[in-house]
Amino acid sequence: MLLLVHWDVSPEIFRLGPLALRWYGLLFALGFLLGFLVMRWIFEREGRSLQDADTGFLYTVAGTAVAGRLAHCLFYEPAYYLEHPLEVLAVWKGGLASHGTTAGILVALYFFTRNRPRLPYLWLLDRVGIGVALGAVFVRLGNLFNSEILGTPTDLPWAFVFARVDDVPRHPVQLYEAVFYAVLFVVLLGVYRWSGRLRSPGALIGVFLISLFGFRFLVEFVKLPQAAFARQLPLTMGQWLSIPFVLLGIYWLARAVAGGSGRRT
Repeated sequence: MLLLVHWDVSPEIFRLGPLALRWYGLLFALGFLLGFLVMRWIFEREGRSLQDADTGFLYTVAGTAVAGRLAHCLFYEPAYYLEHPLEVLAVWKGGLASHGTTAGILVALYFFTRNRPRLPYLWLLDRVGIGVALGAVFVRLGNLFNSEILGTPTDLPWAFVFARVDDVPRHPVQLYEAVFYAVLFVVLLGVYRWSGRLRSPGALIGVFLISLFGFRFLVEFVKLPQAAFARQLPLTMGQWLSIPFVLLGIYWLARAVAGGSGRRT
């Protein structure tokens, strides 16, 4: 017998005329804030400039917003946005792709570190991944409150019925991802604290990319396809986009391990 969770939560916390405070926006902002505070703590702990932490955060926000929005429009709803190009700018209507946000952060921080020789690129990415993992938890909780990014039908006892969508019991994939990202955050933070200054640059960001996008690849099997045009493909759009990040993570981790072995000899 199913112990169904009937999820019928309004995506809006409250509304004042045309203005509304939504759970997704609040949780998204909270995730960014907590991730930023983690980074400031790391910079302070290692005696780095807090001004660099603040500026790097602005680069991260810009990379997230621009690349995340463009990736959503290009990979998930290209036909619509080609017909309505000005809608690309309507970010308040939602639509950010996590693969795009990750790529945007990687590119933005590359340019951020180019003129800062005291902040090596991989040094920064190893630490940024910790905060991003924490932020991802709140983004997926925001998706839950929006009743979006739905799972496939299931008869498992923890199934959710998203009453604002239909009456079908589904995998709560938003919670699957949120819980996994929370565990990943704890693991990355623990490894960082245990290993001191992370003498093998690229190791932690490698683990982050392999773990996060490896899990994202797997969870797509119980998630409804988001890109309608890709439904006839053997893999979902989310799986195709996850593969390059997993490969990049393997490359950075292997490079870090090889570099660490070389230093020990």
